[in-house]
Amino acid sequence: MDAVNVIWYQGAGCSGCSVSVLNSVSPDIKEILLAELVPGKSVNLIFHPTVMAAGGELAAKVLRDAPQKPGYVLVLEGALPAGEIGEKFCGLVPDSMAVIALGSCASFGGISGGSPNPAGCCPAGECLKKRKIEKPLIDIPGCPSHPDWFAGTVFHILYKGIPELDALSRPKLFYGGLVHENCERRPYFDKGKFAKHFTDEGCLFELGCKGPYTNADCPIRSWNNKMNWCVQNGHPCIGCTEPEFPDGLIPFYKPLKLKK
Repeated sequence: MDAVNVIWYQGAGCSGCSVSVLNSVSPDIKEILLAELVPGKSVNLIFHPTVMAAGGELAAKVLRDAPQKPGYVLVLEGALPAGEIGEKFCGLVPDSMAVIALGSCASFGGISGGSPNPAGCCPAGECLKKRKIEKPLIDIPGCPSHPDWFAGTVFHILYKGIPELDALSRPKLFYGGLVHENCERRPYFDKGKFAKHFTDEGCLFELGCKGPYTNADCPIRSWNNKMNWCVQNGHPCIGCTEPEFPDGLIPFYKPLKLKK
C-alpha cells in the first residue's frame, strides 16, 4: 500500500482547524490516518506539532529530514508570521507535492493577519509569491474549516489529483456556490421578510448575514455531524470563507451593501 506523507505545519493560529479535523465523522480521524482512503493509497501523517507524541529534537528532526523524502503534502494551519517560522515553512515547499492552506488564517490571513497585524502575518499564497516559489496551492478557508472540506480534498488528491479550483484557489467541490443559494431562510429574503431580532422568523440579512456574498456549502453540509449550521442555529453567516474576513466584513451585525 502506497502512503502519501503529510507534514502539518502550524503558524499563527488557534489550532481550531486541527480540532475540527480531529472531529471528522465520515471518515473519522482513525480512518483518515490508518485506513486506505482509496484502494492502495493511504495517508501517513509524519508531523503535527499539536497531536504528535514526539517533541523537542526528535520532532524537529522530522522536518529537517523531510527534503530527503520529497513528494509529501504540506499542510499549513495558521498564517505565517514574519521571521523564522515563515522561512522554515517556505523551505519545505519546494520538495512538496502540493500545499494545502487550511483555514482562513492560512488561506487569506484571517484573524491572525487582521489589523493591526503586529506579527506581520501573511497567508501561504502571499508568502510563496513574495519568494517566487511556484507550487500547487489549495486554499481551504473557514474559521474553522469544515472537516469534510479537508478530508474530501485529501481524498480527491489521492484518487484523482488536485481538484478543480476557483479563482481564489478554493476547491469548487465545496466553495462552488453561495451560502445564500441553499439557505433555508432564502424564501424569507425573496419575500422581503427580515428578522429584526435573532429570535425572529425571517431572513437574517438585516442582522448582518453575509450569506449572499459567501461561497461555501454549509447549508447543505451542516456542521457537528450534520446537527446544524450557523443560520440554522439563529446566527448570521459571518463570511469566514472569504478573503475579506474578518476586517472587511465588520461590523458583523450590520447588513452588507449589495451592488445593484
